[in-house]
Amino acid sequence: MADAPKPLLIKRYASRRLYNTETSDYVTLEDISGFIRDGREVQIIDLKSGDDLTRQYLLQIVADHESRGENVLPLGVLTDLVRSYTTQAQSVVPQFLTASFQMLREGQNKMLEMSPMAKMPGFEALKAQQDAFMKAMSGGMAGQWSGPDQEEAKPESDGGEDLEAIKKQLAALQDKLSKMDK
Repeated sequence: MADAPKPLLIKRYASRRLYNTETSDYVTLEDISGFIRDGREVQIIDLKSGDDLTRQYLLQIVADHESRGENVLPLGVLTDLVRSYTTQAQSVVPQFLTASFQMLREGQNKMLEMSPMAKMPGFEALKAQQDAFMKAMSGGMAGQWSGPDQEEAKPESDGGEDLEAIKKQLAALQDKLSKMDK
């Protein structure tokens, strides 16, 4: 199995300017957002301290998009996220979000593959862009889920039962989450 490609290294200078080490030029948050949409992993480090600032900058990108009216995160979800930082549910929220985005990504991929669009030129590029978006939204936590193993998580057949299996998995996750809260 081939190793995953190294992330694009972005260095933040003391002046707060961001430097793309691959192309030897300065970049903006919008450029970094574009790299991620194109399927690239990025790592942003502080040049002086060596601290990893990736999470901070990804959160800033999400905040910028939300403030421009590109609302992807409903108010209730944002409220629940804030609430999760002050409750015992904090420990299960990352796994829940990762599993939810993984199920969404798999469902969307199946729908796209069954669609007549799958035969259109450029479909693979569209699919890669969607995968990059989902990976960015899940905070790069794919593969960290410690819940049911992959065989249990896969729906047993194609078609309408896929949605039902996803609903059951989501209900089970919500049940676990409510038990953790008690």
